[in-house]
Amino acid sequence: MMEVRVPASTSNLGPGFDCFGLALKLYLTVRATIVPDAAEPCLVTTTGAMENEALPRNAANLICRAMTFAARREGVALPPVELNVHNEIPLASGLGSSAAAIVAGIKLSSLLTDHELSAQTIQNYATEFEGHPDNVTASLYGGFTISCLSDDRTVASVKFEWPAHIRLVVVSPHSQLPTHVARAALARSMSRTHAVHNLQRTALFTAAIAQQRYDLLWEAMKDRLHQPQRESLVPGLAEALALPPMPGLLGIALSGAGPSILALATDHTEEIGARIASCFSARKIDSTVRTLEVDNEGCR
Repeated sequence: MMEVRVPASTSNLGPGFDCFGLALKLYLTVRATIVPDAAEPCLVTTTGAMENEALPRNAANLICRAMTFAARREGVALPPVELNVHNEIPLASGLGSSAAAIVAGIKLSSLLTDHELSAQTIQNYATEFEGHPDNVTASLYGGFTISCLSDDRTVASVKFEWPAHIRLVVVSPHSQLPTHVARAALARSMSRTHAVHNLQRTALFTAAIAQQRYDLLWEAMKDRLHQPQRESLVPGLAEALALPPMPGLLGIALSGAGPSILALATDHTEEIGARIASCFSARKIDSTVRTLEVDNEGCR
């Protein structure tokens, strides 16, 4: 029997589209038990949020598919397994639920076949399966990660330890936004002015974290590449991004592809969460507010 625990993640943090990732203390835990005489290659039981009840209970489950993907790539055979899954990560909410499942599946494939995969290989396979590196890199390594997809489709990444006193206030509306829908809303091209705007702020965000210049994050989290195009898909997002500064608030952004909205904060987290939630409630949308710390360990 093997068990892996993978953290949730947020990505982009405003301007860092498909390159910034941040692991969160909200977890997917999967226990795999080899069942030699099982009639099915993979059976799944799931606990956690109510929405998990709709997930496939067989080999169609994303964790199982990621396991099979890695095993085929490595030319090894998976034994029949039962997976006991406990998932705290809300689905299709911009908190990396699919990335966590993919990382868990690839790691379990390695353990179940006694075929060791390096972290770099897991990262490459997970990125190929997911389509972008930001969330999978954060879930694998933990902390604040910056990822780059090379021309040969391998991933180069760097991990920063996240400042412990900066927490995330994550406000999730009671609705889902599939990533492929959020990506379809993006423009196929952008002006040089907007490109430079995001390049400047992506660099500024990284420098602000490295040099502990947290006063710069308010400006560094502004974006023109993806958030304006997604405002029509996330009622309340425009109002949240337009909120004025308040004590403890460092910056606000869409969490990944949404529809969750996050704020970086040092204190006054309850007040900040309530202000963002009010942007949803003004549209008659209920939401859940979570104050989360950053997971600096990654997949275990």
